[in-house]
Amino acid sequence: MKKAYIFPGQGSQFKGMGLELYQTSDSAKALFDQANEILGFDITKIMFEGTDDELKQTNVTQPAIFLHSVILAKTSSNFSPDMVAGHSLGEFSALVSAGALSFEDGLKLVAKRADAMQKACEIRPSTMAAILGLDDATIEHICSGITDEIVVPANYNCPGQVVISGSIEGVEKACELLKSAGAKRALLLQVGGAFHSPLMEPAREELAEAIHASRFQSPLCPVYQNVNALPATDVSVIRENLIAQLTAPVRWTQSVEKMTADGATTFVECGPGKVLQGLVKKITSGAELSSI
Repeated sequence: MKKAYIFPGQGSQFKGMGLELYQTSDSAKALFDQANEILGFDITKIMFEGTDDELKQTNVTQPAIFLHSVILAKTSSNFSPDMVAGHSLGEFSALVSAGALSFEDGLKLVAKRADAMQKACEIRPSTMAAILGLDDATIEHICSGITDEIVVPANYNCPGQVVISGSIEGVEKACELLKSAGAKRALLLQVGGAFHSPLMEPAREELAEAIHASRFQSPLCPVYQNVNALPATDVSVIRENLIAQLTAPVRWTQSVEKMTADGATTFVECGPGKVLQGLVKKITSGAELSSI
């Protein structure tokens, strides 16, 4: 019986996130205040009082979710993972919580990642879409058959739910073909760009430099990484997988399956919302689910 802590990604933010933690824990307040200094702007004010539109800005959303997740882990009296994993951005939260990165270095990398992704989004109009009710192989086959545009599977969230990513034309074309192939729904997402696709290559190059300049340490437990759904403790492997993550798909389904195969019976979501608990429930049966 092993306990896996899982950390959410972009989209889990909400107004007021972290406020109760800030008000009830001196150690949490100190970390939030430190984050404002590191980032150079008052992110806590936006987290606690900002509008939905302000919270949706990539340069706010990513560090905000990271902060809520990591500070929850750091101030929890019983944070004792046998393994950790994070969905996209959440992988950074998982690494910091497991001691592979310092709080300061992790936050700086997340801020750099958000900035680099935003710049990549502005180079070419792009988008993402959620494909529901179709098997992975069919989605992969249809995307690979579109050669005049860029469109790839980006998030394997759970069986029957895959997000595709690419140019606007490529995603729209894929959506029509996927619906014809039997997809129950193909929903364009309200996102700023094509995350986890080749269109993030400029961001990957920029982030790679920052990751190589950051100091990593062996984590206190295995980290199941997005790019291959395998546990890693070797610093060089963790670093390279983190760099590859921006242009590679998030293999969340496969990560949960692997954690379950490796003995995880309890999954604890650490961060805003309960999105990951819902996905885990669809991936593996009988697991105990909870939040910090």
